[in-house]
Amino acid sequence: MRIGELARRTGTTTRALRFYESEGLLSARRAANGYREYGEDELRQVREIQALRAVGFSLDDTRPFVECLRAGHETGDACAESIEVYERKLTEVEDMLTRLLAVRDDLRAKLTRALDTEPGPCRVTSGFEENR
Repeated sequence: MRIGELARRTGTTTRALRFYESEGLLSARRAANGYREYGEDELRQVREIQALRAVGFSLDDTRPFVECLRAGHETGDACAESIEVYERKLTEVEDMLTRLLAVRDDLRAKLTRALDTEPGPCRVTSGFEENR
């Protein structure tokens, strides 16, 4: 298939596909007329990149998964390098969740203190009071 068809089938742009190629994540064969030609393997690789990018992976994070597919594995996460990326990303997400929970708890405490102060001329009520 040509680049336009690959773009349509993956819901991306030809520009993105050329970028993936320039980054070494996608390879095209060249037809006699110079057009890029792609097969089902490249379709799977682009879909793998898109799925990983959709959950927050950087383009570099997708490399082991693409390489795993290129090595002939059925899925991009069948290789040790891909598992390592999953583990690293999971640790990053868990760390971020810990930080976000701490921020949430701090904000709740600040809001509780603010709502518990003496009523003044600009007393504000909040739906939060009902949920405490």
